[in-house]
Amino acid sequence: MITLKKYLPTLSLLVFIAVWQGLAIYINRNTLPTPEAVAKVFWLECSSGRLPFHLGVTLLRLITGFSIAMLLGCATGIALGRNKKLDAFFDNWLVIFLNIPALVTIILCYVWFGLTESAAILAVVINKLPNVIVTIREGARSLDQDLLEMAQSYHLGKRKTLIHVIWPQLYPFVMGATRTGLALIWKIILLVELLGRSNGMGYQLHLFFQLFDVASLLAYTIAFVAVTQLIEFMVLKPLDNKAQRWRR
Repeated sequence: MITLKKYLPTLSLLVFIAVWQGLAIYINRNTLPTPEAVAKVFWLECSSGRLPFHLGVTLLRLITGFSIAMLLGCATGIALGRNKKLDAFFDNWLVIFLNIPALVTIILCYVWFGLTESAAILAVVINKLPNVIVTIREGARSLDQDLLEMAQSYHLGKRKTLIHVIWPQLYPFVMGATRTGLALIWKIILLVELLGRSNGMGYQLHLFFQLFDVASLLAYTIAFVAVTQLIEFMVLKPLDNKAQRWRR
């Protein structure tokens, strides 16, 4: 039973490819190329350097925007969660920004600041920031008051209290914001690149759509999905397991 479970993901992938191949042969149109045709395009794009270049540009934007949003979001979320007056004052702001469509934010950033790299990063940060703040704020609200009072009575200081008392309790909330945030930020970056950049995965996908090049669309999508899965299993899964070690 354990051996079968181990090979189930591989079996599932093979079944998916077989279904894809069967549908492509049955439809027999350019709208659904075969896995072999997509694999050839994927290899050509990789060997030419185009796919790694555009994927690298998108990843750089993701890392920059995500890092800024997480740092600002964690700091703001902790402040709002620990200060009721501050939270009451900015609560409506959060509701407004959470409900503004990403498309509107991106267009406004490009209109106000031009079709620049900084405007693209700013649009990503603005769309991601409210989600981080809300998640971290809930974590800050649920901090154990007894532990905080104990830290105060032992005169740990703000730095040690943050590292040894607050951070371990906030860690699961930070991981939740990270996982949901990465899933959201990928989509935002593609939209940002589609609307106002001349490189990146979003720009390339838009170009292939205009050329009706479905094989290239699927090849770039596969590369995109492969990277997201790599981040999930090599970075997020281990960090998430670490966050849940205290649970039985």
